[in-house]
Amino acid sequence: MSTDITSGANGEPITAASVQQSSGKMSRESVTVIVTLLVATFVVILNETIMNVALQRLMTDLGVDAPTVQWLATGFMLTMAVVIPTTGFILQRLTTRRSFLLAMGLFSGGTLLAALAPGFEVLLLARIIQAGGTAIMLPLLMTTILTLVPLARRGAVMGNVSIAISVAPALGPTVSGIILDHFSWRFMFVFVLPVALAALAIGARFLTNVGEKGNTSLDFPSVILTVPAFGGLVYGLSQIGGHGGGAGAGAVPIAALVVGVLCLAVFVLRQLRLQKSDSPILDLRAFNFRMFTVSTLLMVVAMMALFGGVILLPLYLQNTLHLQPMETGLALLPGGLAMGLLGPVIGRIFDKVGPLPLTVSGSLLMVLSLWQFSLLNEQSQLWWVVALHVALSFGLALLFTPAFTTGLNPLPPHLYSHGSALMSTLQQVAGAAGTALLVSIFAAVSASAGPVAGMQAAFLTAALIAVAAVVLSAMMRRTEGAGH
Repeated sequence: MSTDITSGANGEPITAASVQQSSGKMSRESVTVIVTLLVATFVVILNETIMNVALQRLMTDLGVDAPTVQWLATGFMLTMAVVIPTTGFILQRLTTRRSFLLAMGLFSGGTLLAALAPGFEVLLLARIIQAGGTAIMLPLLMTTILTLVPLARRGAVMGNVSIAISVAPALGPTVSGIILDHFSWRFMFVFVLPVALAALAIGARFLTNVGEKGNTSLDFPSVILTVPAFGGLVYGLSQIGGHGGGAGAGAVPIAALVVGVLCLAVFVLRQLRLQKSDSPILDLRAFNFRMFTVSTLLMVVAMMALFGGVILLPLYLQNTLHLQPMETGLALLPGGLAMGLLGPVIGRIFDKVGPLPLTVSGSLLMVLSLWQFSLLNEQSQLWWVVALHVALSFGLALLFTPAFTTGLNPLPPHLYSHGSALMSTLQQVAGAAGTALLVSIFAAVSASAGPVAGMQAAFLTAALIAVAAVVLSAMMRRTEGAGH
């Protein structure tokens, strides 16, 4: 169990409890740690979406077909799904500094390899190495914030996290579109590499350790089970969605899904047994806290709606309104910027009023926006689509910061890393599930009634899913921090 200690400027230990009981001001060391992690998280999440616009170019330059090139996205997502569940253990066993150096070292090495890749196979390996570093960063950031930030300021700081989580994915397609218009695809990685190396150097120089290493041992059967459990689920869902579901989806994704569900059940049973000796790699006791469970379910529903929308909206803009890829990226940029830039403001409001007014407003706005998306057609104006996307992004911003903070606040320190890993893992699975469901509906309806009808049916389904968020939002209550 970690004791949540960080070293101050004079080398004396500062406990999380003393930080939270202080005047609410954070030390310079604490601010440096969090800003360094925020910049690094922004870079690795930007990289996650920078590839999407480039797949067509890569097919030509590397001489591969569409199903093959998709593995650059699928392989990244699979690696994330497998590594994230183990981050609860990793963050318990390694110090903050070593966890950061491992994450950014993997990411920077993978980015360099990608920039120099002579062919598809090496580029795929590079993306997998990048994903390993990316998977560690977000749980590391969340765990560090929970340890260092006074309870009264957590909402505001979590709001800043939403800049990395929201603006970076929105900027990815726009940045890659601009780069591909003028340079080779390699410059997508050349662009990211100096920022990643700078974050690595700053972290190596200034990062202090938060918490002490735990003494839990690694359970290898659990690690092995994460591959078919989470990997099978995400792969099966992403492939079913990618092929439109139904008979056309093929037997392999269905088999992967079945294996994933079975192995997940075995994984959960094993973690429950290991909890008795305090040695699970993913501690499920976080679900004993009601607000953690409600907040996580709210995040799952929101991510299902968000990821499906992220896939469907570019299809609509390009196939129905006939926008170019770069124009599509620019059309989606205001929504991503709105979500991120509103995050800190919403975080400060959350610290004053609690989660309920924000989450109820956000979930209602999400339902209304998705319903309006389901009414779009060939005659819809681009400005209205952009306005709806900004409204949807605003609704999600009202949900994400309160859900993260309310869910993680009541956890005791030894569950910080596990709670962060659980939230991140379920977001990955929910994103894949939302994409699979909505793209399958889009493909099925499009085959009989045309792409506009398919898009409308998929967005209507997303709106119906989002109704569950309204119910969960009404259950949100302000949470106090656990006793330290």
